[in-house]
Amino acid sequence: MRRRILTTALAATGVLALSACSGGGGASSGMDARGPITIWYSNNDAEIAWGEQMVKAWNDANPDQQITAQEIPAGSSSEEVIGAAITAGNAPCLIFNTSPAAVPGFQKQGGLVNLSDFPDGEQYITDRSGDLADQYRSDDGGFYQLPWKSNPVMIFYNKDLFAQAGLDAENPKLSTYDEFLQTAQTLKSAGVAPYAINPAPTSEFFQSWFDFYPLYAAQTGGKQLVEDGQATFDDADGEAVADFWRTIYSDQLAGNEQYQGDAFADGQAAMAIVGPWAISVYKDKVNWGSVPVPTEKGTAASDTWTFSDAKNVGLFTACDNKATAWDVLKFATSEEQDGTWLEETGQMPLRTDLTTTYADYFSANPSYQQFGDQAARTVEVPNVQNSVEIWQAFRDGYSQAVIFGEGDVKTFLTDAKTQIDQLAAGK
Repeated sequence: MRRRILTTALAATGVLALSACSGGGGASSGMDARGPITIWYSNNDAEIAWGEQMVKAWNDANPDQQITAQEIPAGSSSEEVIGAAITAGNAPCLIFNTSPAAVPGFQKQGGLVNLSDFPDGEQYITDRSGDLADQYRSDDGGFYQLPWKSNPVMIFYNKDLFAQAGLDAENPKLSTYDEFLQTAQTLKSAGVAPYAINPAPTSEFFQSWFDFYPLYAAQTGGKQLVEDGQATFDDADGEAVADFWRTIYSDQLAGNEQYQGDAFADGQAAMAIVGPWAISVYKDKVNWGSVPVPTEKGTAASDTWTFSDAKNVGLFTACDNKATAWDVLKFATSEEQDGTWLEETGQMPLRTDLTTTYADYFSANPSYQQFGDQAARTVEVPNVQNSVEIWQAFRDGYSQAVIFGEGDVKTFLTDAKTQIDQLAAGK
C-alpha cells in the first residue's frame, strides 16, 4: 500500500541526523556533461514496470548515454538510504521517489542540483506543472526537485456498510462536519463496523498528512501548514479541523490504538482517507465510493482542496553527467511517458490539464476521474528547513490534545505554532 511505501518513522532521525553533514560533488560540475547515468526508482511492481519500459525506450534511442537503473536499496526508509548515499558521495543521478518533506534536508546536505540552473529548467517545470509548481520551490527560489506525481487523498467509503446502516450509499451525507459526524454516528449505532473511520493514531511525523492536513487544506482553500516562514493553523480554521477530529475520537468514531492491518479492507472502519492507489488495492475487497474530504460548512467538489501525497524526482550532485540526467528527467516526464505512468500506476502526473490531456484514459477508467480532477487542487508539505521536525512537533501536540483528548485544542495550536515558527526560522 502506497502510504506505507512512502516512509517510516525512522526517516525523522535519519534525515535529521544526516542533514548536518555534507556530501556529494559540486552542484555546478558536470552540468554540460553527457554520458552514462544511474537512476533509482521505487520498489513496487507498477512503478518498476514503468521504470523498465522508460529506461529501455531511452537506451534504445541513446546508445552513448545509457541508463543503469535499480530499485532504491533496502533500508529503514528510502529517505535514510538517500541521505546516506549523499553523505557517501555515491548517490545516483536521479531518484524517482523523493519525498518533498525530505528535500530541505537533502538540499542542506549539498546533495541536490538546483534544476533552475539548467537553461530551460525553470520553464520546463512551470510549463508542465503550472501554478502548483510554486509549492515545490526552495527558499532561494530554485527547484531542487521536479514535481512528478501525486496521490490526492479523498474519503473512501464502504457502500455495503453504508447501506446496512440505512444510509444513502450513492449520495452519502459527508460534505459538512455536522453531516459527517451524524453519518459516522449512524454507522456506529448500527454496529456495521467498530469505527466509522480509523486513521492511524500513531506518532510518526507523517501521519498528520492523512487526518488533519487534508481537511485543513480543504477548509482553507489550499493553505499550507507553514507559509512565509510562519505557521498558519492557529486560527479559526485550524481550530475547526482539530475540534472535528477531537469529536471523532471522543465519541469513539475512530480508535486511538493502532490497528494491525488495513482497517478499511478488513471492515473495521467504514471509511478511510486514501489516494488513487487505493482503487487497485480495494477493487476486489470493498464495494467502495469516494467523495472529497469534508469542510466545516461544505464545499463543492470542484472547489475542494486536499493533500497531494506527492513523490518527486531529485537530480543529485554526485552525478557526473548532469546534462544527460536532465535530458532523461525531461524524457521521463514527457507527455508520452506521463501517459504511460498513468496507465501503469493510476497515480496522477503533476501536470496541467491532466484530465483533458489524457481524456481517453479517464473515459476508459472513470473511477480515476475524481482523482484526476482533484489533482489540480492539492497542497504540499511546506518546503522549509527543519521540515520533518516541524511535522513531528505538530504530531506530538495533535496526538495529545486531539487523539487522546488531553488538554485544550486551542492551547495545542498556539503552542505548536510557537514551536514551529522557531523551527521554520532555523532555531
